[in-house]
Parts: sequence; C-alpha cells; structure tokens
Amino acid sequence: MLYSLLPKSQVKVHVLKQFAAAVSASLALSAITSLKPSPVLAASNIPPANQTSTQLATKLDSSLQLGQLRSTVPVQTMQLAPGGFIPIAIGGMIIILVLPLFFGGLVVIGDREVGIVSKKFSFGGNSLPPGDLIALNGEAGYQADTLPPGWHWGYWPLQYNVRKESLTVVPQGEIALIIAAGGQSIPPQRILGQITECDNFQDARKFLKGGGEKGRQLGIVTGGSYRINTALFTVITAANAAKHGMTAELLKLYKIAPDKVGIVTTFDGVPIQDGEIAGPIIPNHDNFQNAQKFIAAGGRRGLQEQVLLSGSWNLNPWFVGVDQVAMTEIPIGYVGAVISYVGKTSEDVSGAAFTHGNLVNVGNKGVWVTPLYPGKHPLNTRILKVELVPTTNIVLNWSGKTERHSYDSKLSSLTVRSQDGFAFDLEVAQIIHVGALDAPKVISRVGSMQNLVDHVLQPTIGNYFRNSAQAYSVLDFLSARSGRQAEAAEYIKAALRTYDVQAIDTLIGDILPPAELMQTQTDRKIAEEQCKTYEVQQVAQTQRQQLVRETALAEIQQEMVKSEQGVKISELKANSQVKQAQGEAESIRVKGNAQAEAYRAGVVALGGSGYTALQLMQIIGDRHVRVVPDVAVTGNGSGGGLVDGLLGMMMWNQTSKNGENGGELPLLNLQKSEPTVLESATKLPVAKVHSAKPPESRANSPVANSESDIDSRFDELPFDDRSFS
Repeated sequence: MLYSLLPKSQVKVHVLKQFAAAVSASLALSAITSLKPSPVLAASNIPPANQTSTQLATKLDSSLQLGQLRSTVPVQTMQLAPGGFIPIAIGGMIIILVLPLFFGGLVVIGDREVGIVSKKFSFGGNSLPPGDLIALNGEAGYQADTLPPGWHWGYWPLQYNVRKESLTVVPQGEIALIIAAGGQSIPPQRILGQITECDNFQDARKFLKGGGEKGRQLGIVTGGSYRINTALFTVITAANAAKHGMTAELLKLYKIAPDKVGIVTTFDGVPIQDGEIAGPIIPNHDNFQNAQKFIAAGGRRGLQEQVLLSGSWNLNPWFVGVDQVAMTEIPIGYVGAVISYVGKTSEDVSGAAFTHGNLVNVGNKGVWVTPLYPGKHPLNTRILKVELVPTTNIVLNWSGKTERHSYDSKLSSLTVRSQDGFAFDLEVAQIIHVGALDAPKVISRVGSMQNLVDHVLQPTIGNYFRNSAQAYSVLDFLSARSGRQAEAAEYIKAALRTYDVQAIDTLIGDILPPAELMQTQTDRKIAEEQCKTYEVQQVAQTQRQQLVRETALAEIQQEMVKSEQGVKISELKANSQVKQAQGEAESIRVKGNAQAEAYRAGVVALGGSGYTALQLMQIIGDRHVRVVPDVAVTGNGSGGGLVDGLLGMMMWNQTSKNGENGGELPLLNLQKSEPTVLESATKLPVAKVHSAKPPESRANSPVANSESDIDSRFDELPFDDRSFS
C-alpha cells in the first residue's frame, strides 16, 4: 500500500501495526512448539472452547472421582506448560527486531521522506579524493544516492547511518535556490554554477558526473515536491530565506505591473565590451528565465538592452536584478525625440543640408530620425533618453509670468536703453512652433527644449530689442509700438528659421518708461483728454441746439409749408407780372412805333409847326386845362391887390361850396375851330407818349398838372424850337 499521500503521523501508525502483527505471529509460533499431550476425555466431557486450561483440569479430576465417565471416545489434547509464554515472547522479539537490524540491515523510508546515507567505513579501504564531499564509488562518507520510500536491506548500523528527512516542498508561486557543496570549481569569469541535467537536483550522481559545479547555481527549482540530497545541496526557500541572509520576496515569482517595464541587470556572463553601457539583446533565453542559454549565447553581465514587460517571471535573484519603471508616456500635443546611447554606429541620414548634428535610423546609436508619437512606450530609460517636444504653439514670456511648461521660468523683462538715454523695462511674449518631423533636428542641434530657450531664443530676442531701442526715443518707442512689434516679428522669424523653429508671432507687452517721463506724458494726456472732453461737450451742446431747432421746425412745419407755398405763389405771380410787363412793353414798343409813324405822317402833311400846334390844342382839350386863372389879381397901383386877391379866393371857395357844379366856377370852354384849309386834319392820328422823366416838384393844382403835361408833350414831339419861328 502506498502511503505517500498520507500524513507522517498515519505512516507511523501503520508501521506500528505491522510491528504488532509480527509480534503476534512470533508468539503463536512459540505456543505451538511448547504444547504437550493431555489425558483422553470422553466426547461428552470435552470442555467448551471458552474454558481455560485450569478449569478444564479441575473438572476432569472431579469427573474421575465420581465415576461419571459416560463415554469411551478417546480425545487427546495439548497442554501448555506453566511458565512457557514469557520466554517464547522474548525470543520472538529478538528474532524479529534484533536479527533483521544487525544481520539484515533493514531501513524503512516513509512515503514523504528521503534517506540520506552516510557510510562509516569501507571494507575495500577506498577513501574520497581530496576536496570531494560526496562518494560516488562506495567510499566512506556521504553517498550520492538517496533512499526512496520503502524497505531497504543491507544498511547495517555498524557501517551505515541513514538520516531520514522530509521532502523538499516549494509552494506554488515561489522558487527555491540551490547551493551545491560538491562538484567542480566555478571558472573565475563566472560567479554561478552552470546548469547540469540532474532532474532538478534530485539526482546527485548525474550532477557530479555531468560536470556540476559547486557553489551557487544558475538553475532554480520551481513549485513542487522534490527528493533532494541535502548532503550535497542546500535548498533556500521563502520559509528559510532569513537564515541565508535573504528576504522571502526574492524567492517569489517576480511580477511586473501592467503599466511598468522591467529594466534588467544581469550578474553573470561575459563582460560588456569597451565603449558600451549595456549588453546586446540575446535571443531564445525565455526572458532571462533560462540563464544557461543566456550565458551560452554570449550574454553579457551588467545592464541589458532588453526589458521585461508586464507578467510573472521565474527569475534567479542571484543571476538577474530587475528595476521597475513607468512606461514612457508621450502626451497629446507632444512628440518624443529619442536619443539612444547604445546600438550600431551608422551613417547620418539627415542629409547634406543639415550640418548641425547627426540623425540615425531607429535602433542605432544617436538621435533617431523618427520621433515617438503620443502614447505609452516600453522603453529602457537607462539606455534611451526621450526629449519631449511640444508640437502645439509655445508661449514664452519675458516678464514675471510663467507658463505651465516652465520653459520661461528663468526669463525676465528686458531692460533696454533709448536713444535719448533713458533706461526702461520692456515685456515681450514670443510664440513659437516646432513641427513633429523637425523635433529630432531641433534636439540634435541644441539638445533639449530648455537649451533652445536658454541658448537661442533668449539671446536672439534680448539683443534685438536692446539694439532696436537705441534707434528711438522713449516716446517714439511708445507711440510707434505697433511698428516696432512688426519689425521684431520679421527679424525673429528669419533668425529662428535657421534652427528649424517657426516663429508664429512676437508681441510687445507692457513698456515701463522712467517715472518722471511718464508723469509728463500723463499730464499731457490728461490735458488732451480734457480738450477732447470739452469738444465732446461742445458737440453735445451743438447737438442739443440742433435738437431744439429741429423741434421748433417740427412745430412750425405747417406754417413753413404755407410760407413755402406762398413763396412759390409769389414767384409765380412775379413771373406772371414779368410776362405781363414784357407783353405791355412789347405793346408799348409797337404803339410807340405806330405813333412815331403817325407823327411823321402829320409832320409831312401839316408841317412841323402846324402839327405841333394841333397837338397842343388837342392836349389842352383832352386834359381840360384852364387857360384863364380862377382868381385874377392885378395891380392897379392902389395897393390893395393882395387883399383883393385873398377876398377873391375866399369868395371863390364859398362859391365852390354852394355852386351847382360842385364848387367849381364856370370855365370858359374853348371850342376847337374846325380846320378850314385842311379838311383831313381831324383824321390825322395824334400820338400820345408819356414821358419817362419824373415831373418836377410843383403844387398839385390842375394848372400845374396841365403845364407839366404840356411840357412833357413838347419834349416828346419830334421837332425842335426852330419850327415855331
């Protein structure tokens, strides 16, 4: 029966049961040999099986005495002699226990045990070679072979010492390290013993014959139960790690978090070549879990280019050390320019135009021509350096303000000096942009974005504004700020283009001139603003007046409409009168021409004097001109002429009031004499022309009016005074 799956206490119980069975068998054998014959008994007197021998003897004696034998059937019994049990038991125990031990060499190994054999002496006189601890050919000392579970004969106590030890159990999720006490010496160039095929250190003979090396081993033991010869191998587990100066964590599966990367350092192998800082990538060693393959393939000790990704790994802490670091993250809006310190040295692929650095292909030593784009990358940060380059617009402030990227943390406002000798502070903001494909060129040229700001932008922009400020006075610089800003933008854009950097814009911020100069400007500005205020107020008053005027006009709009219509009517009337006057003038002109023709005809017919006299008489008759005065005052020498005249006037006035003819005295009506010579004289036309000259100042009497009319008529006649002579 297999007891390998039973606990150790149950195994001991089964061994004790086997021992008890052996003892019972020995006692039974001894009892049979010590029995002797007893008297013949009748069948009816055969005692029951449950009676003892003493009771049987007593009953037999009583039956014989009473003569109660009822049958003559012969029955023979065996009787145990008194005192024969103890010697038999002692003898059986000696046969079973002592004889196999001393003469058979029996060793019993439990199912969960392993027997470590130590030989005390050898009959052949063989002894171990110097330096060996484990015997392979029967020499005295610890034997390479162990005893598996079961009964083993021939291991006499006088010659052998068998030590029973429990199986070596490595829990799941843990590893065990091995230290070999025997074997060949480790070469000086290595620090760990090579891996030898020995069934996970369970076959010490194979280990020693296969070239196993003493000391710490490259090989490890993973989770499980093992029968290991502890005389040759020391097994270090998490349970006893503290006894060997180690921590239990080192003997557990090494786990790398999902967002981490393991940077590996090996402690055994060929030294790294000169000029290199890390060992090259070695294939087919199962991520450093097979240390022997790594060393056999030429793996080098020290920092490794290869990294471990997330997962659990069976790693020998004597062979490899792992440092977990976060994955390299490239944020959105950035690219990563990779600087590699390992790899093959290859030719520059940047082109002939780029003369300020070298760019290499991915995997070679130098600045990689291809940048890393946003995301997480499992990079070995011990051999690769990633410079983050923003691909969005970067604002740099030469002032007290600092952006989140902190590239401008060391920048401050510029102190410049003007043409007129004033020193003043100038705040500037510069916006730049670096393209994704230009990022490796920028890093190859200046090394980092901070170097770009400190070694390129700061001196370029600072010197430009210091030089440009000296060409202007402070006030000119203030007044022409936009012009200075445009000039600066053009200059800086051209300067940064040579560094593969795009200058988006240059902005001039606050300008801080001297306080005393600024005070004069402030006063002047206040005065100008006051003037503007007054002008605005004046405009407001003008507008208010205009509003009042418009309001009044709106109120008299009806009257204005009437007046405008009246003006138009007057204009129309004036135009009508002009037209009428023009018509009358034309009529007068026509009449005048006709009268002139009539005068000419009259003169021709009557002669100048006759025609003139005719015209005079006709005028006197048409106008009722008085030829005789109303009151005639004559001087007769008596001196009363004036009084007579006044009396005559008074009488005339009285008469004119009471006269039948309206107060007028009867006038002498002169009758026109008919012409006797020229009968056709009355038929001649008479021209009546009004004089354009104004009459002289005379009394408004009828005689004066008649005289003026007569004079005007004489002036209008077409002949001179010579015609009357």
